[in-house]
Amino acid sequence: MKQLITIGAGVAGAALLSHPALAAPAAPVVATVDKGDTAWMMTSTILVLMMILPGLALFYGGLARTKNMLSVMTQIGAVAALAMLIWVMYGYTLAFGPDASDGLKPFISGFGKAFLAGITPASQAATFTKGVEIPEYVFVSFQMTFAAITVALVLGSVIERIKFSAVMLFAAVWLTIVYFPVAHMVWAAGGLFFEMGALDFAGGTVVHINAGVSALVAAVLLGKRLGFPAERMAPHSLTLTMVGTGLLWVGWFGFNAGSALEANGSAALAMINTFVATASAGLFWMLAEKVSGHKGSALGFCSGIIAGLVAVTPAAGNSGPFGAIVLGAVAAIICFVAVTIIKPRLGYDDSLDAFGIHGVGGIVGALGTAIVYAPALGGPGPEDYAIGAKLIVQLAAVGTTIVWAAIGTTIAFYIARAVTGGRVSKDVEMEGLDLGEHGERAYNY
Repeated sequence: MKQLITIGAGVAGAALLSHPALAAPAAPVVATVDKGDTAWMMTSTILVLMMILPGLALFYGGLARTKNMLSVMTQIGAVAALAMLIWVMYGYTLAFGPDASDGLKPFISGFGKAFLAGITPASQAATFTKGVEIPEYVFVSFQMTFAAITVALVLGSVIERIKFSAVMLFAAVWLTIVYFPVAHMVWAAGGLFFEMGALDFAGGTVVHINAGVSALVAAVLLGKRLGFPAERMAPHSLTLTMVGTGLLWVGWFGFNAGSALEANGSAALAMINTFVATASAGLFWMLAEKVSGHKGSALGFCSGIIAGLVAVTPAAGNSGPFGAIVLGAVAAIICFVAVTIIKPRLGYDDSLDAFGIHGVGGIVGALGTAIVYAPALGGPGPEDYAIGAKLIVQLAAVGTTIVWAAIGTTIAFYIARAVTGGRVSKDVEMEGLDLGEHGERAYNY
């Protein structure tokens, strides 16, 4: 009997405690920093840096002519370094700092963290899991590399004819009026696209559409290279371009999987998608070359690899592996058409196809993400997911980014041209920018 009374009292006590009005309040979740997540994010940050130097520098440099090799690499390194300094001065606070006034909140943040004010080694930044955070300095550094590579990507359309001084001034203005607002709109709480629910896991809109559209506008405003398109302007070293491609692919795992902000299943999904979408795109570009009557080429393989990486960026954690494979294949074919058919017909001189691959591939990826996110197609979306509704959101984000980038790039270009002249002289362009702008040669022969 005593045992029964004890059991009964325990059951009654449990019932009382389970009642909402009588249960003890839940302990608040204390945000903690996980050392594994922190180590992964530090590694990812360094991987993205490797994408810029040496990855993008070699990829772009190999595609240039011999006389411009060093100028291309120098421009990429210099604008990346400039972006890093601007980022810690005022870029981070404009993109991710305290809220601005209510009217500006959807488009930009305030200056509360200018010069990293208030950030210490003890400061923490939120991840996508409640209660799990990383050191804020790590988040600042990770996002800093995104700003650096995005402005460097734009240069692919204007190499071999733009002044170094114009590059630096353009980069400073462009980052301020184009990149920081778009990054805020897409990735910051309260941002226009963020609140709309737009899907951009690792920068399809922020990085690739933004840079690709800006590259096209800059190329048109600057004008064609001397001799284009009649003169042959073949890459001087596809070997270096292939090396750069490999470094970009490896570094892109930090770019995509790192955007999970944690070492978890979402990062693992982004990782496998970065493998298979890219592999698919590399092969399908070569297949497109074969179908169009040409040989499958090393340049085509490299171009396909980049197209696949670009397209899977917004879908990295928002697609199943087989959706990513299809997305990579579709992006490769569409980018191939943009580069080999549409570009020659329109006649613009996008030197290294920054728009044809990053701009077009980014648009394909951003819109395709709305499709591959569906659980019926293997994506991680909710069961009640509606493709049509999300596609409208993605279209709005893409369209707004295109207009914003085009207008902002035009403003930045005309400011740079007014101050520096913009374009090198005909003599310097003929001689090559290595000697004309920097006084050195890539090769001593």
